[in-house]
Amino acid sequence: MKLPIQLSKESREPIYHQIENQLKALIAGEQLTAGTSLPSIRALSKDLEVSIITTRRAYQDLENQGFIRTLQGKGTFVAEIAAATKQQVKHDAVYQTMADAVDTALRYDYSPDQVEEIFHHLINTRKGE
Repeated sequence: MKLPIQLSKESREPIYHQIENQLKALIAGEQLTAGTSLPSIRALSKDLEVSIITTRRAYQDLENQGFIRTLQGKGTFVAEIAAATKQQVKHDAVYQTMADAVDTALRYDYSPDQVEEIFHHLINTRKGE
């Protein structure tokens, strides 16, 4: 299985954290459901062209947080996640993305009113208004 993970080498976010966050998003968004088999650390490392150590760290963090589970000799699988946890992951991702956008706007000296105007414009164009 090839996972739809896109890494940015230019990002300040560590690669293992990018992998971790994108896998969380796939799980929270139910593109990966409980029991789904995940690629081995070695296979994912090869697909993403990153080191095995980087991929192992992402998998270990996800396992420690309860998002995946590894069964010796069988592989790594998506764990059963509570609905509240999925909601929290979604909320955190949207909040962080919006916080980053606001920070960018403020660095370019946009006023809060201008930022709000941009936000409303984007919402309205996405809704088709």
